[in-house]
Amino acid sequence: MKTVSNSIITMTELVLPQHTNQLGNLLGGQLMHWIDICAALASAKHAGRICVTASVDKIDFHHPIKLGDVVTIVASVNRVFNSSMEVGISVCAENYSKGNKLHTNSAYLTFVGLSSDGIPVKSEPIIPESDEEKRRYKEAQVRREVRLKLRNK
Repeated sequence: MKTVSNSIITMTELVLPQHTNQLGNLLGGQLMHWIDICAALASAKHAGRICVTASVDKIDFHHPIKLGDVVTIVASVNRVFNSSMEVGISVCAENYSKGNKLHTNSAYLTFVGLSSDGIPVKSEPIIPESDEEKRRYKEAQVRREVRLKLRNK
C-alpha cells in the first residue's frame, strides 16, 4: 500500500538572470517547466515507472517571483484513477535577504504511467492519511469529472 506521503518530491531552484523577463520576474514558462519535472518525478516515484504528462488543468500565478528568489516546488500524487493520476503542486518563493516567503503558485497535472512499450499501465491506488491529503483526494475526483466532461465535448 502506497501513501500520498511516499510520493512527495521537493525541488529547489534559484532564479537566475536566464530565468527572468525584462522586469526581473521569473518567466512563466520556466516555472511551468520546473513544475512539470517535479510532478513527473512524484508520479514516477508512486508508479515505479516512467510517467508522462497527460494534461495540465491550470496554473495559478498569485505573486511574481523575482530574480534571486529561491523557489521551492512540492509535488505529491493526490489520487490515482486507472492509468492516470493527479499530481498537486505548491510553489513558494523565498528571498533570504529580505526574510520573506510567499506561496506563489498552485497547479494540478495529470500523468500516465507507461510500460516499456509506451502503453498506459494501471497504477496502484494511493492512500491519503492526513485530513489535508483526504481533502485533496476527494477534490481530485471532482476535477477528474470536469476534465472528462470537457474532453468529451
